[in-house]
Amino acid sequence: MNTFLVPTDFSDTSKNAARFAAHIANVVADSQLILYNVFDTIEAGSDGTPLESDDAARGSVMELALESVKSELSGITNVPITLVVEEEHDFVGSLDRYIRHNNIQMVIMGITGGNKLEQIFVGSNTLSLIEKQTVPVMIVPPEAQFKAAKNIMLISDFEDIEKTIPAHDLKTVLNLFGCNLHVVNVNDEHYVQVTAEYQAGRVQLQEMLKDYNPEFYFIRMYNFMDAINQFVTDKNIDLIITIPKQHSFLSHFFKTSHTKKLAYQSVIPIIAVHS
Repeated sequence: MNTFLVPTDFSDTSKNAARFAAHIANVVADSQLILYNVFDTIEAGSDGTPLESDDAARGSVMELALESVKSELSGITNVPITLVVEEEHDFVGSLDRYIRHNNIQMVIMGITGGNKLEQIFVGSNTLSLIEKQTVPVMIVPPEAQFKAAKNIMLISDFEDIEKTIPAHDLKTVLNLFGCNLHVVNVNDEHYVQVTAEYQAGRVQLQEMLKDYNPEFYFIRMYNFMDAINQFVTDKNIDLIITIPKQHSFLSHFFKTSHTKKLAYQSVIPIIAVHS
């Protein structure tokens, strides 16, 4: 069974991600959803004195809130929906443990966490979970509206293909959606001609992804985000897959000012597949 885990803090953004997940469950065979919430135990006041806190009661409140989200999603999908509430100080650690013990295929979540995108992405729960490299994570932009996916864009630097492309996990994601695959490289260092290294990487990726009939694109532009945005528009891209390299590509990708604009304005979800 394809199990999609949907963390929620009951914000509008997380609820939108939950609706998006429900629509995905409708088009992916043999699916189920898990709505997941972690509430933090209140242990002490600002002066260090213990506070009275009925954690059981707080847990019940969270369960009722999840029931409300489930009720809304039941109007979208008929797939099984499970509710999970956990009491834990470390949201990402708790979530990571749950994923590892429950055969989760993908986490689908929004980008809540602060008003500024820098606060949302850098050091956020979403980014921290991606850095755990446990399962693929779909990041749903706040204004994203679901439509049946027809075109997927895979961003690759075409370097060290065998070491950096997680073939099994990537194919698992591609199999979920069954879309046309567009493999894109944006490079500002080789403006005149495609390098031999790029050509070799293309051959390796072509062989690795031959079952998906990929189309390859080498975009010679100096502005990475402008190139991506234009490609999304030109090819009617529905999903973007990125394969972040630990402590390098993802951090760069989410810190650029152009990515801030894309995340605020785009309706295109991004799937991070760990390498």
